[in-house]
Amino acid sequence: MASTLTRTSEDEYRRIRSGSMTPAKAAVYLRDQQIPLRYFGDVLQEMYPYPDLSLRVAALFAEDGTPLESVKRKIYNWLSSAYKPSTREDVYRVAFALDLNEGQVSQLLGMCTDYGINYRNGQDLVYAWCLRNGWGYHEAQELYRSMPPAPATSEETDSELTHRIWLQFQRAETEADLRRFYQENLPYFGSYHLRAYYYFQQYMRCLTRPDSSNGAQEEFYSLERVMSEYLPMHMPSGSDRQGYSPIQKLIKRNWPNATSLKNIMARRQEVPRKLLLLLYIITENSVGGEYSELDEDYMTIEDRLDGHWWTINAMLSDCGMPELDPRNAFDWLVLYALTATGDESMSERMEKVIDILYEDVR
Repeated sequence: MASTLTRTSEDEYRRIRSGSMTPAKAAVYLRDQQIPLRYFGDVLQEMYPYPDLSLRVAALFAEDGTPLESVKRKIYNWLSSAYKPSTREDVYRVAFALDLNEGQVSQLLGMCTDYGINYRNGQDLVYAWCLRNGWGYHEAQELYRSMPPAPATSEETDSELTHRIWLQFQRAETEADLRRFYQENLPYFGSYHLRAYYYFQQYMRCLTRPDSSNGAQEEFYSLERVMSEYLPMHMPSGSDRQGYSPIQKLIKRNWPNATSLKNIMARRQEVPRKLLLLLYIITENSVGGEYSELDEDYMTIEDRLDGHWWTINAMLSDCGMPELDPRNAFDWLVLYALTATGDESMSERMEKVIDILYEDVR
C-alpha cells in the first residue's frame, strides 16, 4: 500500500480492504456521508495555511475588472468546499497568487480537471517554468503569448515522450533556454493526453470486439451498444440532479454517455479519469487476455485489492492523473468494487451499491 496516504486515507483503505462490508452497508456508508471527503478548499489551505489566503487570491482575480464582491464570493465557495475551480486557468491563477510550486499546482489541477501539469501542452509548460522561477501570473501570460502556437494534437505515441520532455525541461534555467527548448519540442506538443487515450483504446477494444463464445466470426459492438450494455451500471439516467445528496452528485457527475464516447474516440474530448476507472472495473483489466495472478482463487481480498491498487495507480500516474484517493467518493466506490470475490464481478458489486445508493431518487 502507498506510504504517501494520510492516516485518514489509510483508515478508509483498511476499512474497504477488510472485506467486512456488504454492498448494502457500503451504500449506507456512502449515503450517510460517513466517508471523510477531501475537498479542494481543505487541500488548498493545507498548502497555504496563512490568514491572507483569500486576500491574495482575491487581489489577483480582481485585476481583470471582475467586481470584488463577485470574486470574494467565488473564493468563499471554493474554500467552503461548495465548489471547486472548473478551469485550469483558474487553478493556475490561484497557484500564482499563493506562490505554489509545480507539485502543488499539479495536485490541484488533478483534483479539478482530472489531469496534472501536461508538459506537452505549451501553456502548461510556460506556466510551470514561470512558477518555478518566481514570475507573476501576468508575466506568464505575456511569455506564453510570445511563443509560437502549439498544435492541438500530436501523432506521437511513444509512452516515454512526456517523461523525456519533462527531463529536458528541468534543464531550462533561463528564458532563452525555455524558448530554445520550446521551439525544439514544438512538433511533439499536444493538448490531449496520449497515454490516457491509449488505455481507453485498449479497454474499448475489449468491449467492442468481445470473443465469440461459439467460435464464430468475431462480432463488433457499436459505441451505442457498449454504452447501453456496459456503462449504465444502474446509474439513474438524465441530467437532473435535483434532490440528490452531495455524495450522489459527486458519484454521478460526468457519468459517460454515448456522445462523450464518440467525442473521445474522435479525439474531440479528453479521456475522463472516471471513465478510465469504470472501464478498468467493467473489463476487470483483462486487456489482451494476459494472465494475472489477481484472478487466482487463492488470492485473499486483501492481496487482490493491494494488487489492483498498485496496478491502477501505475496506470493513472502514466496518464498524468491523480492516484486513487479513498477520501474521494467515486474512488471509494471503485476500491470497494475491486473487493469482489467468487462468481461476483467487479461491475456487479458496483451496481449493487449504486442500486441502493440511488433508490430514493429513481
